[in-house]
Amino acid sequence: MYTLKHTACVHLVVTNYSGAFRPSLFTYLCPVKNSGKYEVVVGLEVHAQLLTQSKLFCGDSAAFGGAPNTHISPITLAHPGTLPKMNSKAIEYAVKLGLALHCTIEQHNYFARKNYFYPDLPKGYQVSQHTTPICVQGYVPIKTSAGSRHIALNRIHIEEDAGKSLHDVDEQFTAIDLNRAGVCLLEIVSEPGLHSSDEAFAYLTELRKLVRWLNICDGNMEEGSMRCDANISIRLKGETKLGTRVEVKNLNSIRNVKKAIDHEVERLIAITENGGTILQETRSYDADNNTTFALRSKEEADDYRYFPEPDLTPFHITNEFLQQVSDSIPALPEVLEQKYQQELHLPASDTAVICADKDAVDFFEGIIQHTANYKAAANWLLGPVKNYLNESQSDISAFVLQPATIAALIQLVDDGKVNFSNASTKIFNQLISNPQQEPLQVATALNLLQESDSNSVETWVDEVISKMPDKVKEYKSGKKGLIGLFAGEVKKLSKGKADMQVVNKMLGKKLS
Repeated sequence: MYTLKHTACVHLVVTNYSGAFRPSLFTYLCPVKNSGKYEVVVGLEVHAQLLTQSKLFCGDSAAFGGAPNTHISPITLAHPGTLPKMNSKAIEYAVKLGLALHCTIEQHNYFARKNYFYPDLPKGYQVSQHTTPICVQGYVPIKTSAGSRHIALNRIHIEEDAGKSLHDVDEQFTAIDLNRAGVCLLEIVSEPGLHSSDEAFAYLTELRKLVRWLNICDGNMEEGSMRCDANISIRLKGETKLGTRVEVKNLNSIRNVKKAIDHEVERLIAITENGGTILQETRSYDADNNTTFALRSKEEADDYRYFPEPDLTPFHITNEFLQQVSDSIPALPEVLEQKYQQELHLPASDTAVICADKDAVDFFEGIIQHTANYKAAANWLLGPVKNYLNESQSDISAFVLQPATIAALIQLVDDGKVNFSNASTKIFNQLISNPQQEPLQVATALNLLQESDSNSVETWVDEVISKMPDKVKEYKSGKKGLIGLFAGEVKKLSKGKADMQVVNKMLGKKLS
């Protein structure tokens, strides 16, 4: 028998006849905001599906999609007598990510059985790493409005994925698709060192950028190739002991992670402020109404009954293998950002955008192989090129123009043969349609080459000055800013062909 009572006019608290609080039934009408009394503590567990061609312990395809239950074999289905075989590429990718995140690599490794039952896990247990995660410690660098800091990692380990339960295929039954069962996963576990949803957002953004940079995971959270569980707790500021944590499972976008943390923090504070007890439980997030709901009480490690996997031998990572993987890691974003700022003298705002994507960096590097005007190279990449890609909803990896073509456009502008406006619109658009053409060829065909001959420029300048006697008087009386008006009229009269450097020099001479 349950009774309802109101507290503070805005919270609905459910108690039983003895007054005991039932947080699983707790609902609040007006969320309690964190006024600074509480500290938020968040740890994230990220599952990244590796871009291997086959699954972790068999040769079945690991490709996304496909008709249900077509990427399977007796091993995926856990038929009696079948034995697993290790995918060495998964080990390579795990080591690569660990080195990039400054981890210590565990060279002596083995797998364990994690015992729990899911209908889409045919074996009835998951093969994972428990005692010897392949990567330990390390950190993820993040930047927020509060500044930069490192988020400590606990571990990175390899494990196999489960299949997928589909509840909307049949009205009466749950359908099981085992295509994903056995796919290679890395689980990246942070320490409980995040203290806001903004930090969690920055952490996941940086982590997704890195796995894409290393080409070990596509980071597509909508397709489930990167998934996140958030462990959330609160404590009074100044406390050192962690509060009871709640885990929110399978968040499928970075934005939803942020929203789920904000919601859950409000819920936990409301329970605490109303004298309730927070249960350690696993919850799910409903993005449609921005709420969480309980799934089950939270398991502890002992509940999984780990023991070494008897069908897989331990494996050893040699120093030679570590060196090979280390040598294959490209320059990382944080290193390139420093290089571009210090050596190329680019502003931090430019370098942050360029280094957000590996393909963009490769294209930028291609441009500066052909020009020393690094700022112009950044401006073209972040201006005309980026605008075109956004409008056409295409990726820079499929861009029709070569970096050398952009460098040639920069050179045309630097040489004063065309102005930037014409180069970035008319010539650029023509080249998009005919990428085999040369920029100078297009500029000539479109009659866009600037006129630097002093006689021609002087004719245009004199005509403009003669038409604007009142403005000439104003200029001579001290309104020097009007020179821009004169220059614009000359540009209009010449249909953009006048060399504006020559125009400005001649205007200054004639007007003074």
